[in-house]
Amino acid sequence: MKLIQTTGRGARKAGDTIAALERRGGTSLDGVLPAVRRIVADVRRDGDHALLRYAKKLDGLVDADELRIGQDEMAAAWEACDAEMRAALTTAAGQIRGFAERQMPQSWKNTSIAGLTTGQLVRPLEAVGCYVPSGRHPLPSTLLMTAIPAQVAGVTRIVAVSAKPARETLAAAHLLGITEFYRVGGAHAIASLAYGTESIARVDKIVGPGNLYVTAAKREVAFDCAIDMLAGPTEILVTSEHGTAVEIASDLVAQAEHDPEALAVFITTRKALAKDVIAETKVRTRTNTVAREALKRNGVVIVAASLEEARGLTNRIAPEHLTVDSVEDLAWVRNAGSVFVGRWSAQPMGDYISGPNHTLPTGGQARVRGGLSVNDFVKLITVQEYDGDAIRELGPKAVLLAEAEGLTAHAEAVRVRLKNVSRGRKTNG
Repeated sequence: MKLIQTTGRGARKAGDTIAALERRGGTSLDGVLPAVRRIVADVRRDGDHALLRYAKKLDGLVDADELRIGQDEMAAAWEACDAEMRAALTTAAGQIRGFAERQMPQSWKNTSIAGLTTGQLVRPLEAVGCYVPSGRHPLPSTLLMTAIPAQVAGVTRIVAVSAKPARETLAAAHLLGITEFYRVGGAHAIASLAYGTESIARVDKIVGPGNLYVTAAKREVAFDCAIDMLAGPTEILVTSEHGTAVEIASDLVAQAEHDPEALAVFITTRKALAKDVIAETKVRTRTNTVAREALKRNGVVIVAASLEEARGLTNRIAPEHLTVDSVEDLAWVRNAGSVFVGRWSAQPMGDYISGPNHTLPTGGQARVRGGLSVNDFVKLITVQEYDGDAIRELGPKAVLLAEAEGLTAHAEAVRVRLKNVSRGRKTNG
């Protein structure tokens, strides 16, 4: 990790580094886009023929009959897990479900003036696809984090895809009662979910993280099928004055081991603590080559001139994961995917079992959105109902606004009602 200070001789270099962090976007997809576009186009045009060809070539699928994973295989995976693993999956699912239930928006109606009722209806999406990575680190937790909020929202068709699902991922699918699970990954899986094939019917929305090819494919299909977000490499930022070097470093290393491109940042006003954290990360990455590479490439320790500056830098960077010292710090946090408060709140707890979703915005997207939630799986449909008294009161004002915009038919549609209500007549249609 490199150490920079916002004051003194290194201030200009620090400014450049911080500006680069602030400007980072999602992972650059340019290098893989030509291949991804070809794969997406092939699957869209040729359906199963292209899907199976890519699945055999890229995923190692041996037989087309193995594409869809049967419920017997999922049940066998559950039985093959020991009692402790089944208990861990069950506990995590319960925590995630409880959190999603508390997030669930509600239908409501309101009367702002006599005779006018407005409100909203909450309706679930009909079909969603959950992408579950199975590369360097198979992630059964991602299936829990994507499928459970969809279930809470009331989505009737939930499709899981994963090229080489781990036994624990299949066990999680059994626990959740997933009935559609396909042994396919990469850009071709995303294309099949977005456009449909003979074997996989299209979905309304695709959620879940993936590699460069998956992310590029999600961007490619986004105008035809909704997506959650474009997820880049994992990010961690710790802003601390009172933490211990061992605990801070352990979280930095934990997130860095996801990907050599992971971003790890520590901000403090205490130079001695900054140096201790750097030393501790070196110790903790001796046998962790991925984390060591990530910290070498993208590890930054910033010594700020003041608490105010440290807090401002944190919000400018807008990290995916943020750790702060105490609950009082929440008052200044403006931009973060998920916040971990205090020394006992190890960031990996949020990856697995706390309850809040671990599918979070990266690349600075935390400036404009939060993590995946039950809200990603519902639609809010607004409703309005007038009676004669309400149209008499608000109609003339609507006519004025319509005329100001030059929309004469808009104005006339209201005038018709005003004329009829003034005559005491009721109309239909």
